[in-house]
Amino acid sequence: MLDAAIQAVMQMFTRPFRTVLLKSIGLALALLAVLVILLYRLLTWLTTSGQTWAEGLLGAMAHGPLAILGWFVWFALSFGLIAGAIFLMPAITALVAGFFADEIADTVERTHYPLDPPGVAVPIGRAIIEGVKIAILALAVYLACAPFLLFAGFGAALFFVATAYLLGRQYFELAAMRFHPVADAKALRRIHAMTVFIAGLFIALFVSIPIVNLATPLFGTAFMVHMHKRLMGRQRELIEPERRPGLR
Repeated sequence: MLDAAIQAVMQMFTRPFRTVLLKSIGLALALLAVLVILLYRLLTWLTTSGQTWAEGLLGAMAHGPLAILGWFVWFALSFGLIAGAIFLMPAITALVAGFFADEIADTVERTHYPLDPPGVAVPIGRAIIEGVKIAILALAVYLACAPFLLFAGFGAALFFVATAYLLGRQYFELAAMRFHPVADAKALRRIHAMTVFIAGLFIALFVSIPIVNLATPLFGTAFMVHMHKRLMGRQRELIEPERRPGLR
């Protein structure tokens, strides 16, 4: 697994990846700006109109607790927005991966597995839908963990584990869908759930590094292409002896 991660990192510096890297960084920065603006609007509403609405619903007695809660939410989310490069990038890179996963995977397959049958590009609509689903989940996890970031890193640890699961799941399924129907790719991910999760820890670590995390779609996709190939290779090794006469 470490070898696959190193191969993915090394290939990011090759010429075929440079164009994809520039495109993915540009799109990631644009999406990050939009997401920060939307979250700031949500934050403003929660601490102004939202607080007024809740007070009208619960009565004047709730003014004090709601004011404290509003301050807490403002502080927690403001802290999260300041550190947005870390806590928003999983959602951003999940969206970006939907656009460039096949281009990256095709380059990895041609470079490292030229003798294997090439994968079939995942329909762009399906890839984007998968990216949007994971992005929404990552954003929901971010919002849920933000208040806990103040408690001795508990929120950060929780966010890291959730990010590993979500991104590991997404990138593996995108790599597997090039060779399997959608349902089979998801089933394959469930069969190898622990391996995929551990691989997701590498991606979560990568996406937690500011600036470098803009290249997460390249690293995550390339890494999971290697992981899918290796898991399929092991599966063939287990199946082939059973098919050979005289070996049972």
